[in-house]
Amino acid sequence: MRAHVVLDKELVDAIDEIAGKRKRSQFIEDAIRVQLALEKQTRALYAEGPGLDPREYPYWATPEATSKWVHDMRQADQAYLEERRAARQRERELESNEQ
Repeated sequence: MRAHVVLDKELVDAIDEIAGKRKRSQFIEDAIRVQLALEKQTRALYAEGPGLDPREYPYWATPEATSKWVHDMRQADQAYLEERRAARQRERELESNEQ
């Protein structure tokens, strides 16, 4: 479907620089889809209705519980990354010993 839309020249020039004149409509359509999705998400977040059930998320019950949860998650992530690094190092050592 065609729609007449007025845009600033600077905006059109910026779009053309990124997408090219032949892809202008697709770029604008994609940008509108992204913005619509954001608007829909924002409205859903602020709509009245049931939110998260605190019984299902006890680690969000208090600021202290949340801080502990974040700390624990970061520690777990760090341990995972260190194990992956060690595994990659062991693989490199095995490869160099085979050569």
